[in-house]
Amino acid sequence: MDITKYVPLNENQQMIKETIREFTESKIRPHVMEWDEDQIFPIDLMHELGELGFLGILVPEELGGAGLGYVEYSIVVEEIARIDPSVALSVAAHNGLCTNHINVFGSDELKKKYIPDLATGKKIGAWGLTEPASGSDAGGMQTTAEKVGDHYILNGTKTFITHGKSGETAVIMAITDKEKGKKGISAFVVEKGTEGFSVGKKENKLGMRASETTQLIFENCKVPASNLIGKEGEGFTQAMKILEGGRISIAALSCGLTIGCLESSVTYSKERKQFNKSLSEFQAIQFKLADMATELHAARLLTYDAARIKDSGGDISFPASMAKLYSSEIATKASNEAVQIFGGYGFVKDYPVEKFYRDVKLLTIGEGTSEVQRIVIARHLLRE
Repeated sequence: MDITKYVPLNENQQMIKETIREFTESKIRPHVMEWDEDQIFPIDLMHELGELGFLGILVPEELGGAGLGYVEYSIVVEEIARIDPSVALSVAAHNGLCTNHINVFGSDELKKKYIPDLATGKKIGAWGLTEPASGSDAGGMQTTAEKVGDHYILNGTKTFITHGKSGETAVIMAITDKEKGKKGISAFVVEKGTEGFSVGKKENKLGMRASETTQLIFENCKVPASNLIGKEGEGFTQAMKILEGGRISIAALSCGLTIGCLESSVTYSKERKQFNKSLSEFQAIQFKLADMATELHAARLLTYDAARIKDSGGDISFPASMAKLYSSEIATKASNEAVQIFGGYGFVKDYPVEKFYRDVKLLTIGEGTSEVQRIVIARHLLRE
């Protein structure tokens, strides 16, 4: 049974779903455990995804992108996460953060210079907001950018940066005016190879191990003034808008992971025999599957609703936070229940639910923790 059919898609969206599902089954599934065990970031696979148009989903066709919207974006991320959430995370970070930041807020010159290579997968993108001393409190960053002539000089460290090592184009937030607080933060495009720009520690992670995560270090890094995105002081506002859209992608990723858990659990419960009966005949298991499916459907409705609002130009702060919060929380529950259904086999790496269980934890943390989402939702309610 395909639980995903209960969120209707148009003909083009259904074709995208079938295309990316076929790709993930043939190109990703055979390598999931290898990439996870050895922490391999499959950059060749990313280039292939770029050639198919899946790394420039939100980019206009004239800039080399697919010219699609957040519904299609959600479909792609969800389908990849069904097989390997860590690859889905890389696809989401590339599309929704670096590439989208330049696409939405960059000048025509910056778009023409950087977007085509990002949209087609010739280059991989990174996005730098988080720092060792500032996570949820993004306004507390310490990286600075001082204007000197026709350049900015960047100094500081970014941490937990997806594609920090392999990314060739990075969007970096830095303070240009300390006196203005959040309103003194600006955004810049920084190219790999720029003097003073280096890669720091690569993180050895619990999950999402095929998605590369490193520190980025800036030591008197000289960036052309023309690489400022928008105006000085707009960086924090830009970043928050980008994160709103990113919450839809994390919600979709959460839904995809939950689909993977549900499909694995249904299959295993039918095959596994105990007390001369399949597990699926026990009501305790049936209840787990029923709850998983119901919560998944609710999460997908929230996610695709937020995506459609985004595509129509509406304000998504409230619906995106609800989608991200609920989807990531039910994904956490689903992975836990899946391991319980598998019993001892759920605790070993021969079965996919062990990896889902490790991967899922990032989803209640990344792009705004569950606590931050609750704050956003509550503020909307109380403001009204």
